[in-house]
Amino acid sequence: MNVIIAILGFFYLQTGFSSTISDQIRIRLESDEPGKKIEIRGTSLLSRDEIQTFYANRNFEEVWSENGVLKELAYEMRFEILQSKFDGLNPLDYNLEILEIFFQTFENNKKNKIKNNPGDLADLDLILSDAFFHLASHLERGKVDPIALESTWDITRKPKKADYSALLEEGVSSADIRRQLEKLYPDFVIYKRGREVIRSMDERRKSDTLSWKRVKIDKTIKVGDENSIIPILRDRLIFWGYLSQYPISDQKRYDSTMLKGVIEFQKNNGMEPDGAIGKLTGQALNYSPGDLINKASVNLERLRWLPDTVINHEFILVNIANYQLDYIHNLDTLFSARVIVGKQYHESPIFTADMSYIVFSPYWNIPNSIVKNEIIPSVRKNPNYLNQKNMEVITYSGKAVDPGSINWSSKSFPYLIRQKPGGSNSLGLVKFMFPNRYSVYIHDTPSKALFTKEERALSHGCIRLENPTKFAELLLKNDPFWTPERIDEAMHLSNEKIVHLDRKIPVILLYLTFWADSNGKAHFRPDVYGRDAEIIEALR
Repeated sequence: MNVIIAILGFFYLQTGFSSTISDQIRIRLESDEPGKKIEIRGTSLLSRDEIQTFYANRNFEEVWSENGVLKELAYEMRFEILQSKFDGLNPLDYNLEILEIFFQTFENNKKNKIKNNPGDLADLDLILSDAFFHLASHLERGKVDPIALESTWDITRKPKKADYSALLEEGVSSADIRRQLEKLYPDFVIYKRGREVIRSMDERRKSDTLSWKRVKIDKTIKVGDENSIIPILRDRLIFWGYLSQYPISDQKRYDSTMLKGVIEFQKNNGMEPDGAIGKLTGQALNYSPGDLINKASVNLERLRWLPDTVINHEFILVNIANYQLDYIHNLDTLFSARVIVGKQYHESPIFTADMSYIVFSPYWNIPNSIVKNEIIPSVRKNPNYLNQKNMEVITYSGKAVDPGSINWSSKSFPYLIRQKPGGSNSLGLVKFMFPNRYSVYIHDTPSKALFTKEERALSHGCIRLENPTKFAELLLKNDPFWTPERIDEAMHLSNEKIVHLDRKIPVILLYLTFWADSNGKAHFRPDVYGRDAEIIEALR
């Protein structure tokens, strides 16, 4: 294509023919190499098919200039590219470097009263339109394909639904590019709030003079203790506004004034506000404004991945990183509860599925991996182990087997082990089923004390729920038969009882280490599974 342009350019020069900008655009798009990317000044356009269709439909008329002069709209598009950093995206992905060269050239031409070259205007037109299409795609569907990540993100990338050409045409006719791009944002208030948090952090970063060298907490620091890292932590609390400057008699002492700032910091970051500076508090105080911008950027990208089911009038949301379940109906949160999620080596996966039934007084059909690695070794040490744990051995057809008849030292174990219903059952008194290939479900637990822990990545992968009785009552509220009394009775049977829901409720297991609430307040959580780094690397 560059050869064609050079030849035609020579022809125009020799004949004195003055080509229009639309002629120049058409020449650049009429490539003799179908399927290959269109290249402008060494920059490959990223939206070949869309950009060709778009310009063909408008007879190759230029978008961003008029009468040889850049429109204000072109400057607005450049501004939106720069603003994409507040979406957690990288402005350099949208042809920014070459665009800046063009804009500088046109500014110099204006200053020196030189006419803009039609070829330059054609090139800029294509590159700006390409930037719009590429940015639009990232805002609608995300830059990163979640399926391509090494960690388990079983959320299929959303299909393209918006017509970017129509959006750009609307932006041109209304002279409002911003409004068209905003139409592509995820349909959650927290997305726009998150953008404002990144904007605020970006401003903070400009005035940041602190060193953010990582400090490590080997032993919990309590009020009254002395430690060499106290001055560093105090400065960081002052920087984030949790403390004001105050007279200090001993720089290394953790004093009562600093204690108030630590407690407030812990409250805002989802920690137990006990004032003790332990591992989690120390880690959170290590985050610089740049670190928090990265964390927020990762999570805005995750919001862009979320499927359309999330905007249904009724759904269940489990934020694994926040150890919390929310049941949402008509945009109101009717129920929130703490949850326990999978340990790092039994990570709860990220996916969506439909909840369709509840099992009261459930058996726990113990997975083969747990039978092999935990149950059988325990029985070998203690022959009465199964009886003590209210467990039984059955065949695959459901027939009971006498544990005394089994050779527990054999390599072969052609049986199933399950725990009978009851208060000691590891699933508790009820489980909530949303069939999926991971065999993950939400369930009760007899270990209620674990819900008081700050870090609750403690299970084998399923989701343990703090207040399952209230949850069951809400899910069955449409059926007058299921009164609180009948639900309680069903939770204390000797055999399990299955109850099918009258509708399917989407369940979304997601992993948000940052969000901004309806008041714009930022919430950051530890990256318990270490999943943020892979995404920020892809975004940057």
